Amino acid sequence: MLDIKFVREHPEIVKASEIKRGHGTEFLDNTLKYDKLWREAIQKTEKLKHQRNVVSEEINKMKKAGMSAGAEIKKIGKVADEIKRNDAVIGEYAHQRNDALMNIGNILDKKVPKGKDDSENVPIRFVGKPTKFKFPIKDHIELGESLDLFEFGTAAKVAGARFVYFKNQAAILDLALQHYAVDKLVKAGFNMIWPPMMLNRAALAGGVNLKEFGDTIYKIEGEDLYLIGTSEHPLVALRKDQVLEEKDLPIKVGGISACFRKELGAHGRDTKGIFRMHQFNKIEQVMYCKPEDSPKYFDEMQKNAENMFKELGIPFRVVIICTGDLGNKQSLQYDIEAWMPGQNEKKGAYREVTSCSNCREYQAVTLNTKFKRKNGEVEYVHMLNNTAIATPRAVIAILENFQQKDGSVKIPKVLWKYTGFKEIKPKKK
Repeated sequence: MLDIKFVREHPEIVKASEIKRGHGTEFLDNTLKYDKLWREAIQKTEKLKHQRNVVSEEINKMKKAGMSAGAEIKKIGKVADEIKRNDAVIGEYAHQRNDALMNIGNILDKKVPKGKDDSENVPIRFVGKPTKFKFPIKDHIELGESLDLFEFGTAAKVAGARFVYFKNQAAILDLALQHYAVDKLVKAGFNMIWPPMMLNRAALAGGVNLKEFGDTIYKIEGEDLYLIGTSEHPLVALRKDQVLEEKDLPIKVGGISACFRKELGAHGRDTKGIFRMHQFNKIEQVMYCKPEDSPKYFDEMQKNAENMFKELGIPFRVVIICTGDLGNKQSLQYDIEAWMPGQNEKKGAYREVTSCSNCREYQAVTLNTKFKRKNGEVEYVHMLNNTAIATPRAVIAILENFQQKDGSVKIPKVLWKYTGFKEIKPKKK
């Protein structure tokens, strides 16, 4: 969430950002209202405590003088009761303020275009040209069946819809993509982490608004644990409640994990195939940095992802996410959308494969992650995240773009040392 100090001192900036998002000002108004009441209640308590201290001194003087202090003791008891009641009021005002504050979106970057939904995201560059074929093509589901790569039926029986068994070369290809992405991130200076795949509510709430994404996160019954939807969540919680040193920034961490998502909000979308699943593997990039450095590191992380898809030879475009499609935590987001020839009834379509987000201090405020400058000043860090490779979607792009007339699929050259094979051939009958 936003820093209450910033909201208090710059309400006009927050208001303009919320209006551009199409949110209105209800949450901002309530935040400011309860913050004012909270501060007034704090002042009242401070006055009561001062009053209690004065009376306490009077009681001590009277006792030393051998005088009766019954009336003063009764008085101080009433003051103590009033402090207790006011403390409860302070807690309630803080709860109301923070509840409203958590619903205010991050301050929008000037680059973010205004738009109603994902149809109004703005393409800013195209890399490669959509693949053309001189033969009738198959989508990834048909290729998976003909090449014996996926098993959907059994997965549906034992786990349900949106689950799949990756088989044979598909399983190896998934691992190859992970290994390739890890090697690229290590070379770019990232420390790789295999994080916990379950988090408690306090940690998870720092990475994602549970009210906003409650229909996406899996809850462990009877425990304060949730399955992660991305390794971004445990990675941003890695330095929860810590004060870092300026000299140690930036901190670059890469995540290796499975991801788990209910996808209830995507009912009816991509119900077939492996594009939108409840469980998948992903290599993630996360960065902690000084506020003034987050724009350049945003560009660096975006470049990392683009270079991977360039090396894989997959055509793609980069889009800026508009206000109507942007989450509350993001100040700015770029998506890479890979060309997938089998989509849109085999007419082809650009589909999201990575999302690069500058979340500024939004997550750091909730997680209480700060850094100390050389001059001693303490500030919240900026946090950024970006996909490196979400393996199922990369697998789709490889299968559909590099399929051959004989039904085989060529493997991108950069993956050969990881796969041990250069193509996937149809099984001999």
